[in-house]
Amino acid sequence: MTVTKDSGADSSMEELSLFQTVDDGSIPISALQLVVEQIDVHTACRLNGVWHSRLPFIHWSNVVRNRHYICYGARYNSDELYAVAIWSSPVAANRMKNSQEIIELRRFAIKDNAPINTGSRLLAIMRQKIKRDLPEIKLLISYQDEESHKGTIYKAAGWRPTVSSNGSSWTTDKRKRNIEQTQAKKTRWEMSL
Repeated sequence: MTVTKDSGADSSMEELSLFQTVDDGSIPISALQLVVEQIDVHTACRLNGVWHSRLPFIHWSNVVRNRHYICYGARYNSDELYAVAIWSSPVAANRMKNSQEIIELRRFAIKDNAPINTGSRLLAIMRQKIKRDLPEIKLLISYQDEESHKGTIYKAAGWRPTVSSNGSSWTTDKRKRNIEQTQAKKTRWEMSL
C-alpha cells in the first residue's frame, strides 16, 4: 500500500510505502517481522536473565517439573531472538479451581531494541499456538508487577484484569524461599481460550 505526498509548489507527487518492503539486514522495525516459535527452556531462562527488568532469575528445573510447560521466542531473520516467554502450570495451582486447565505466563522478557508492540503481538500469537498445541488449556493467566509495569501489553492484546494482591512473601512456615525477587503489588490478567 502506498500514499502520495504533495512535495510543495511544483505539485509533483512522491510515492511513500507505508510498510518496509525490503529487509536491510540489521534490526526489525516492526513486530510483524518477528517469527514466534517454540524454543528450549534453557535458552528461554538464559535470555530472561539478561532481559527481564524485575525477575531475571528462573531456573529451568522450576519450569520443566510442571504438568504443562512451553517456551516461545520471537526471532528475526531466523537468527536473533528479540523476546522470550516461559509458560507453565500455575505457581499457585493449589489455590485455583480447574488448575489443570490453566497455564501461567511465568516470565516474558523483551530485548531493549525490539520493535514497538512486540509484547502485545506475541501475546496474541502465543494464545493461538497454545490453543492449538495444548487443547486441554482453557485459560491463560499472568501477573503484572505494579511497581514496574502498567499492564499495557495485556490491555492491547485483549486480556482482562481480574484480581489484585497487596504482595507478600512466598516463604511460609513449611517452605522457605532462598531468594525473594519481589513482594510488590500484583494484578492478575486473564485470557480465555
